[in-house]
Amino acid sequence: MKKLRQDNSNNECPHKNIKSEGGFLVCQDCGLTLDDNYEFETSINGIYKESQLDYERNIRIRDSKAIQDPIIKKKYDRIQTLEKWYRDYETSFTEQRKTIVLLKNYGFNIDQVKSQAIRKRYLKYNRKHRRTYENMVIMLLAIVWLEIKETTNVRVERYIEVSNELGHKINKKMLNNAMLKIKKTEKMWKKLKSQIDIEKEIKEKIKILYQKDLNSISYDKVKEIIPHKSDFEKLKIEMQILADDLLKKIPYKDLKNLNYKAFTAGLIYYIGQTLENPKNRKIFTQSLIEESTNFSSTTIRKKFNILKDILGLPNSQNKLAVN
Repeated sequence: MKKLRQDNSNNECPHKNIKSEGGFLVCQDCGLTLDDNYEFETSINGIYKESQLDYERNIRIRDSKAIQDPIIKKKYDRIQTLEKWYRDYETSFTEQRKTIVLLKNYGFNIDQVKSQAIRKRYLKYNRKHRRTYENMVIMLLAIVWLEIKETTNVRVERYIEVSNELGHKINKKMLNNAMLKIKKTEKMWKKLKSQIDIEKEIKEKIKILYQKDLNSISYDKVKEIIPHKSDFEKLKIEMQILADDLLKKIPYKDLKNLNYKAFTAGLIYYIGQTLENPKNRKIFTQSLIEESTNFSSTTIRKKFNILKDILGLPNSQNKLAVN
C-alpha cells in the first residue's frame, strides 16, 4: 500500500521541495532521490564559483604574513638577491662584484687585475654552461678561489667559512668539484686554440702582471740607494723592456705548465740581478719582491732557478746601463 502511494506521488509530485540529505538531493514531498552526485558537483562548483577569489586572497595574506616574520623575510630577501644576482650574470656584473667586495672586506687579496680575471672567466663559463643561480654562485666562488689561492695566506677552510657567512651554502667538497669542472672546461677550450695563440696569451698576462708588480714597489723602499725618483722610474721602464726581450726567448713548452703569477715574481728577481750597477742589484731583493707580489722567498727562488735553466745566469744577459 505504501509502495503504491509512493508511485502515485512520483507521477504527480513536481519536486519543488528539495533538500540535501547525506550528500544527495532528495524531494521532501515524495522522498525520491533526484541526484546521487550532488556532493561531487557542489565541491567542484565551490572551487570555481565561491573560493577562487578567496584562494588568491589567502595566498596574498600568507605572503604578507611571511614577509613580516623576520626569519622568513631574511630568506625571502636572500632568494630575491640571488635571483637578481643570476639575471645580472651577463650585464653589469654588479651583484657578483658586491660578493667580491665583501670578500675583500674579509681580508682576501683581490686587486683590480684579479677582479678582471675573475669576471672574464666567470662570464665565459656562464655563457657556455648556464645553470641555476645557486650553481653559478658556487662557480663564482670557485673561480675567485682559483685566482687568489696562490697569492693568499688564508686557508681554504676560512674562505668557505666566510662564504657561508655571506649566505652561500658551500663546503670543501662542493668547492673542489666546482674547481675541477672549471679546469676541465677551460682545458677543453684551450684545445681549440693554436699553440701560438696560447703562448701569446700567457706572455701577455706575464707582461701586464710584471708591470703591475714592479710599479707596486714604493720609492720609499729604495730612495736610500736611488736618490732621485725619476731615476727609479727610468729603471723600471728599462726593466720592462728587458722583460719583453727575455720573454721572446722563452719557448712555450717552458711556460704552459707554470703558474705564471709566481713565474712573474721570479722574473722580477731574475731581471733585477741583471742590472749592471751593483747598487741597483741590491734593490730587488727576494724580501722586497715578496712584499710586492705576495709570494714567498722560497717560491721566488724556485722560479729564479727555472729561469736560470732556461736563459742562463743573469750576468749572461745584456746589462742595463743605469747610472
